Amino acid sequence: MSGILGIRYAEAKAPGAPGTHAKAASLIDVESGRILFSHNGDEQMLIASLTKIMTAIVAIEHGNLSDIVKVSKSAFGKEGSSIYLKLGEEMSLQNMLYGLMLRSGNDAATAIAEHVGGSEEGFVVLMNEKAQWLGLEHTHFTNPHGLDHKEHYSTANDLAKLAAYALRNKDFREIVKTKMKQVSERDYSWRNKNKMLFMYEGADGVKTGYTKQAFRTLVSSATRNGQQLAAVTLNDGNDWVDHSTMLDWGFGHYPLHQLVREGQPLAGYPYEADRGFQFPLTEEERSSIKTKLILQSEATTEYALGARGGLELYLGEEKIGTVAVRDSGPEIDVSGSAKTSMASTGGAISWLHSLQLVLRSLFR
Repeated sequence: MSGILGIRYAEAKAPGAPGTHAKAASLIDVESGRILFSHNGDEQMLIASLTKIMTAIVAIEHGNLSDIVKVSKSAFGKEGSSIYLKLGEEMSLQNMLYGLMLRSGNDAATAIAEHVGGSEEGFVVLMNEKAQWLGLEHTHFTNPHGLDHKEHYSTANDLAKLAAYALRNKDFREIVKTKMKQVSERDYSWRNKNKMLFMYEGADGVKTGYTKQAFRTLVSSATRNGQQLAAVTLNDGNDWVDHSTMLDWGFGHYPLHQLVREGQPLAGYPYEADRGFQFPLTEEERSSIKTKLILQSEATTEYALGARGGLELYLGEEKIGTVAVRDSGPEIDVSGSAKTSMASTGGAISWLHSLQLVLRSLFR
């Protein structure tokens, strides 16, 4: 299944999948969006404060981080985890978000929702609209904090997709990787509850959660050798260990492979790749990579505007991405409708096959 913004949500065929204590779990490669491991990944469950991942990204996208948020009566003294906001207290939206994600403040969640959405109910509408836009088919929110409600739920796979999307936002990334935060409005330092940041090499997010009905929930992320993975567990009493195991397994079995380099020439054509393309693959999968070149006809408006076509990449029969191509040298006549070529190599277009297509075009 394709996700938004070119993210792929294809689920991998996991070799020797890692064991966990979780009722549901998921592991995703952040850049590609490929789900590498899933256990009961589409089972709808209570998610506790993992809700705040959506709260944070909606607030960042719809709000202004320099805005001043005033604490209302409904936010003051909100039940559950808290940053102990005072009635009428004022704090920047940015610092509220640190309190939300580092200390899991339900009072901060309510104050943020009221400020950005006009009301808690209005903000929840934005949350559900975002979930729908992201294609999170098994997710529904009734509040911005995650206190238990039968109509408030998500799945391990949906949360993995949400985390992959949110981690593409620089403000979100900066907040969730912060271990300690000194708050300017207060003489106080917040220490992140996410122990993965202190115990796992390369850890850089994301959020803890717990309620009496949801039990322990966790989304963590880590980056190694330029690759970022995000792990999700729901109802897991040994989550710190399980996340370390899942992340180690993902980095070990599914490293990123550079399938296309930016500027890579397409043999036999006056074009080159407009950008690079990486994808997480097992060693066995590398031989299953195929490429297909789609060229724009010179008679089209798209061609006149500079579009030359795209290099489609496939893992077996499944499309995993497209890389635009650009001019690189003297033109070769490939006039007519869009031309296609297929190669089963691990890199770009097969040189011999491409040359044959060009010669046929020249001598027709």
